[in-house]
Amino acid sequence: MSTHSYSRIWLHLIWETLAREAMLDKRAAARASKFLTGYSSEKGIYMKINYFNAEHTHALVDLPTNKCVEEVIKLFKGGSSYWINDNKLVGGKFAWGRGYGAFSVSHSDVERVARYIARQEEHHRKKSYAEEYELFVKRYGLEWRDEENR
Repeated sequence: MSTHSYSRIWLHLIWETLAREAMLDKRAAARASKFLTGYSSEKGIYMKINYFNAEHTHALVDLPTNKCVEEVIKLFKGGSSYWINDNKLVGGKFAWGRGYGAFSVSHSDVERVARYIARQEEHHRKKSYAEEYELFVKRYGLEWRDEENR
């Protein structure tokens, strides 16, 4: 009998545009979201949901056994920025910023996080991206560093 590798590691990934510039209008964001869903599948990464905002993106993925978090982020950011530029979805050159957030999600919380991601537009009427991200960092017991300390 052969042993197989199994895992269930849900991650809520968040990354932002360069300088947090609002670069994606609704149409461009919808197209980029659709691209990322297909691209994720091509790369063997199960993506439950993603949502592109004007200046940041959320994705909920099940990390496969053959990839690490950084590899997944590099694939998503590199593949999507190339695709956005190649398809001229924005005026000028599109680029993602340097960092990212990767937050663990318990299997029992997956549906709640998926709903949170799906409701981004509604959510950001009440809270800015900067406020949201700082809250995530602090909620997970990490030390928040503002722009000047990056």
